[in-house]
Amino acid sequence: MKHPFGFFIIQLLASGTLLHAADPIRVLVWDEQQPEQKQGYGGKFLGETIAAHLATRPGLSVRTARLDDPAQGLGDAALAASDVMVFWCHRRVKEQDDARMEAVVKRVMEGKLGFIGLHSTHWGKPFVRLMQERAKTDAIQSLPPSARAEATWEYLNTSPYYQPVGRALRITPFVQKGEGTLWKLTLPACVFPVYRNDGMPSHVTTLLPQHPIAAGLPPQWDIPRTEMYGEPFHVPPPDEVVFEEKWDKGENFRSGCLWKVGQGRVFYFRPGHETYPVFQQAEPLRVLENAVRWAAPDSDP
Repeated sequence: MKHPFGFFIIQLLASGTLLHAADPIRVLVWDEQQPEQKQGYGGKFLGETIAAHLATRPGLSVRTARLDDPAQGLGDAALAASDVMVFWCHRRVKEQDDARMEAVVKRVMEGKLGFIGLHSTHWGKPFVRLMQERAKTDAIQSLPPSARAEATWEYLNTSPYYQPVGRALRITPFVQKGEGTLWKLTLPACVFPVYRNDGMPSHVTTLLPQHPIAAGLPPQWDIPRTEMYGEPFHVPPPDEVVFEEKWDKGENFRSGCLWKVGQGRVFYFRPGHETYPVFQQAEPLRVLENAVRWAAPDSDP
């Protein structure tokens, strides 16, 4: 007589040979919760919308935090319970607590936390600090091997927040030779010379269709209404650029950039203006889901 399928499941459970399902990726969606977000998201905040979507996806466990939470939602226990952070901010960057943001940076660099920065997070303190640390690593590697061990460093442009750049400004970061063993590193401004908030469409090209972040994305797709950011983006050269955005007036932007910083993974995704429902659109939501899975510690390269 054949045993029913359930019998074999019971036997496997009893013997301990049935593999446990993988632990979910623990996602923390952090949002400044700018009131204008409710214009684009039906009376809800942008971060709430993202979190609600990600929570429907298999293998993800999702929580939210905001600037006005105790410890800005980034206490040690909250960070220890997170594998990936999705971060959105805009007008209240200078209110971000330095100690809490440095705790985020430390965990990213230790390879314990993946970081995904959205839109105006280009000036968020964790993103800026991560770009500064990557710039320092790149600067050391740019020196002749014989000069690296004895080099001393002076860092310029340490606080770029809300400091605009013009087209004529030399693209940051860059290294200059000082006297003796001194080298000067102008840190990245983490901004761009032009932007235009007219709600015109952007046209996205998937540059690396085989990359995990591009899984399920078409070769080209549009965002119907968005803000424009125009190159050059003052950041360290990305390890890879997954998406490029263009606008009908001729601007372009590297809109899906990734870096390794220390032992951690960082992804910057440009779309996400607060008054346009970008994260109610299937393609940007797919980008975020893919990025969360890519950025998680111990995920495949």
